[in-house]
Amino acid sequence: MDDTQPDPVPHGTPSLPMLRQLPKVDLHLHIAGTLRPATLAALAQRHGLALPRPVDSLYTYRDFDDFIDVLRLSAGALRTADDFHRMAYEALEDAAAAGTWHAEMSFNPQYYLPHGVPYRVQLEGLAAGVRAAGRDFGCSALLIAAIDRGLPLASADQAMDDIVSQRHELVVGIGVDGPERAGPPARLADLFQRAGRAGLRRTAHVCEDNQTLQDAPPSNVRDCLQLLGCDRLDHGYNLLASDEGVRQARDCGVYFCVCGITSVRRNRQQRLNSIRAMHDAGLALSLNTDDPAMFHTDQTHTLATVLEGCGWGWKEACDFSLAGVDACWLDADAKRSLRGRFAQQIAALTAPSEATRAPSTDPRSAGVCS
Repeated sequence: MDDTQPDPVPHGTPSLPMLRQLPKVDLHLHIAGTLRPATLAALAQRHGLALPRPVDSLYTYRDFDDFIDVLRLSAGALRTADDFHRMAYEALEDAAAAGTWHAEMSFNPQYYLPHGVPYRVQLEGLAAGVRAAGRDFGCSALLIAAIDRGLPLASADQAMDDIVSQRHELVVGIGVDGPERAGPPARLADLFQRAGRAGLRRTAHVCEDNQTLQDAPPSNVRDCLQLLGCDRLDHGYNLLASDEGVRQARDCGVYFCVCGITSVRRNRQQRLNSIRAMHDAGLALSLNTDDPAMFHTDQTHTLATVLEGCGWGWKEACDFSLAGVDACWLDADAKRSLRGRFAQQIAALTAPSEATRAPSTDPRSAGVCS
């Protein structure tokens, strides 16, 4: 099947309108991966950049490394605060259309610094876009400043200097992404401990299934928890190769922010199998989109795909809905409020008496948004 086209909508799951109304949280969301192709083309033209291939095939990947290259290249198309505003605003507009009520979006300061875009400019635009989208679409958002493990440590240190010295209420945590073979967790231990002392939450990409067990071993999960101090993890599929690793992760209750759609189509059934196995092993999971525009998906489509692929139904859909709230990094009061509204909407959708009524009033406007 042509990777430039959206995946077919799965059948045999709860109806798509019902899944779209189900409130959702997206915690593993790279904001550079939300760029609409038309937006990317417009920004590239504005700043005199040549794309590596035509826009209509730009989001077709030879392999995982090719996807990473496209993701990094797209970052070069953002140069001004207005560019970042547009990206954040459109990301949340698209997320809200798929029933996402809260998102935590990762951005990589290191990608933009070489193009002469200071951290303060990135932050100015992102924060303005988040707040405008919150007003217009009722979708709240927080930001995660991510470190690319494949770049020099000096670059990571520079980014951390900016993150700590220019603290912003929307930037609540840090993460690390990029291929694990380029930088095992221990390499970033000092950086992450510094982030912890500054009061930042911590997550990390770990044990991705598009990398070998040698490149992304189960022991990396232990190192993320013990050396980096992570209180949430992204992906985690290769952990299944270690029964002891699974037991330890289950016992500590850390949430894995898994993603149902991958960059390489041939890996997608393997991904669904891993999510099912992680669930059956008792690991705490939230379901997310990763790079929705670049993967031709959104939260409704991702949820439908996972339900279909794992043989699940409405109960599991509701479980994922509430798990997203439990795993998010909103403060305690905002999280409690959001969970109450989620429970209210789920009850309305689930009650048999609601089946023939008009969709319930969307309660997102009750005050989560910044």
